[in-house]
Amino acid sequence: MEQNEYLVKVGISHGDINGIGYEVIIKAFANSALQDLCIPIVYGSSKIASYHKKTVDFKDFNFNLIKHINQAKNKRVNIFNIIEKEVKIELGQSTSIAGKLAFESLEAAVKDLKNNDIDVLVTAPINKKNIQSEGFKFPGHTEYLADKFNETNGLMLMVADDLRIGTITGHMPINEVPQAITEELIIKKIKILNNALIRDFNIRRPKIALLGLNPHAGDCGLLGAEEQNIIKPAINKVLDDNGITAFGPFPADGFFAAKEYKDFDAVLAMYHDQGLIPFKTIAFNGGVNYTAGLPVVRTSPAHGTAYDLAGKNEASAESFKEAVLLAIDIFKKRKMYDELNKNPLKFSDIEDEG
Repeated sequence: MEQNEYLVKVGISHGDINGIGYEVIIKAFANSALQDLCIPIVYGSSKIASYHKKTVDFKDFNFNLIKHINQAKNKRVNIFNIIEKEVKIELGQSTSIAGKLAFESLEAAVKDLKNNDIDVLVTAPINKKNIQSEGFKFPGHTEYLADKFNETNGLMLMVADDLRIGTITGHMPINEVPQAITEELIIKKIKILNNALIRDFNIRRPKIALLGLNPHAGDCGLLGAEEQNIIKPAINKVLDDNGITAFGPFPADGFFAAKEYKDFDAVLAMYHDQGLIPFKTIAFNGGVNYTAGLPVVRTSPAHGTAYDLAGKNEASAESFKEAVLLAIDIFKKRKMYDELNKNPLKFSDIEDEG
C-alpha cells in the first residue's frame, strides 16, 4: 500500500450481543492484513467485547477504546462505547436488552455515516424480532437504511465474487409477493441494479437476468400469467427506453442447476427465498449482503445471529471479512467513478414511474 493511500473509515454496528457478531469481528480483524486496509470503528461496548474475546481465546487481540470518532487510529481496531455500564449477556438467547443495544449501535453508526465521520457501514447480524421498537419498525436493515436516507430505491443484493443476486420483493410474506410484483416495480429494481453494477462494480455494460415467478417461468401461461403480462413487458421497456440489457424471465430451478447465472453480471429474483436459497447454497461462507441504491455504502455478512454457535468459538469470520472488503472496494470505485464523470449516477434520479 502506498504511504499516502487513503484508509477508509469502516463503521461497524455490533448487532445482537448474544450472537456471533463480536466473535466474527474479532476473528476477522485478528488478521493484521485487514487492519492495514482500513480504520475499523466498532459501535458497541468495551465490556461486552472483553467478554466475547474470552470466549474465542484471542489473548493478543485488543480493542482501542475511543471517546470520539476523531480519535480512531489506523492499525488498531477501535471501539466507541454506546453504553458504559455492565450488561447481562445470555449467549444464544433473544433478549430485550440485546435488541435495544443492537438498535442503539446502529443509530450511532448511521448518525456518523450521515455526518461523514465514517465512510462506510458494515452491520453485524441483528435479531429482526427483538430489535423492534418505536425507532425500528422495519423487517430488516435494508428497509431501515432506505428510510433513514429518505430513499425508496433500496435493493438487497447478495454478492460473492462475480455472483450477484438481487430480489424484486424483499422481506415480506410469500402470499403477498404476487400482488407486490408490478411492471413498475420491476423496472425500478432493474434500473437500480444496472446503476449499481456500473458505479459500484465498474461493469461498463451489465447483463442482467430476471427469473420467473412461477414454476417453469409460467410455461407459456399454463402455470401463471405474470411472466407474459408483467415481467417480460418490463424487460422490453428498460431495453427500449434505457438501453439496459436485461434478459428473461428464466425458470429459476434450471437457471441455477445449469449454471446459467455465470453468463450474467447479476440476477434478479422475484422474491427472497428464490434468490437467497441458491445464493447461500453456492456461497454461504463468503457471501455478502449489500444494500444497493443508497447514497451510502452498507454491507453485512450473509449469515444471521447464529445463536446456536454463540460462545463456542466455531463461527467462521469469512463472510464478515468479505463484507468489510466489499464495502472498501465499493467506496473506492464510487469515488473513482464520480471523479471521472461530471454527472455521476445518482440512485435518487430514478423515477418511481420507471
